[in-house]
Amino acid sequence: MTAAVRFDDVTVGTALPPLALRVPRAQLVRYAGASGDFNPIHWNERVATSVGLPGVIVHGMLTMALSARVVTDWVGDPAALREYGVRFTRPVVVPDDDEGALLEISAVVGSVDAEARTVRVDVTATFQGQTVLGKARAVVALV
Repeated sequence: MTAAVRFDDVTVGTALPPLALRVPRAQLVRYAGASGDFNPIHWNERVATSVGLPGVIVHGMLTMALSARVVTDWVGDPAALREYGVRFTRPVVVPDDDEGALLEISAVVGSVDAEARTVRVDVTATFQGQTVLGKARAVVALV
């Protein structure tokens, strides 16, 4: 865990350290077990393509959770996350190889609420150069 980010050290436009994560198919299986979401589009190529997908895709909620890490890693305390919401815009397709899909995540402080001592962080998650989450925003309480 990193040292706590101080409210007084943050301004609109502050960029968070970017994060690049590999999502292999084995992670999809583990997530399915933890979440109970065993939809075959997340593990079976034949089923995924039969419903019009380009291949096996990452669970939307897993993409959302992984993308929140850019914020929780930065703030140093996951409990500081007060709100988090996204819109799913594109699937993350996971190839059948040992590397998996590369999810690239960046974030910037979009607004500061001095009275509440919170900041809104705007998160960008991309796969193969395309945004996969829209309006991804987190509200974080800072000391």
